[in-house]
Amino acid sequence: MDKYTTIKKLFENNRNPENSSSMAQYMKNKFIFYGIATPLRKELYKNLLKTEKASKKIDWSFLDKCYSDDHREFQYLVYDYLLAMKKYLVFDDIEKIQCYIITKPWWDTTDFLCKVIGEIGLYDQRVSELMLNWSAGSNIWLKRAAILHQLSYKAKTDTRLLEHIILNCLGSDEFFINKAIGWALREYSKTDPEWVESFISRRKNKLSPLSIKEGSKYI
Repeated sequence: MDKYTTIKKLFENNRNPENSSSMAQYMKNKFIFYGIATPLRKELYKNLLKTEKASKKIDWSFLDKCYSDDHREFQYLVYDYLLAMKKYLVFDDIEKIQCYIITKPWWDTTDFLCKVIGEIGLYDQRVSELMLNWSAGSNIWLKRAAILHQLSYKAKTDTRLLEHIILNCLGSDEFFINKAIGWALREYSKTDPEWVESFISRRKNKLSPLSIKEGSKYI
């Protein structure tokens, strides 16, 4: 039995119809769920991830099968897999991750897949230029990923890059973009509140009220 079939059987044997309904509603009924709570879901494929880490090789064919499955838990498996295998990812892999972001897109997968890109960006400067390109494009999920890819960087945040990305996204009436801008500013304010306060002050006429509200939470 292949990996995908093995995991699918585990998911099916642990489905929870009551949870699946509430999970689908939370995601605006855009996706279907087995209804497996996060701790149990991760437990079900814990051994798989251990085996994959030991192999030191990312199985993209397996990930593609998972991402094409209609059940949202399989997309969650993909980003957990990639985060577990982050030390084996290279810049060229972002092309695959980009496909995942724009396939069955919503905030839940975008916000985790951008973490994977952020991990690559810590050691490959080419990610910065790519994120600038994404932020200047028209796809809202790639723009959101660009805004948030440094979210966990703290003192390693490239503020010049962050500023340029945000400037590329100003003027949008898209909730998910303006929320992401505010979230990125709010998170970085925990590291450098003066920088965030200055940025908001200088750009307050162009930042959305939502971005300002979120970004100012801790300053």
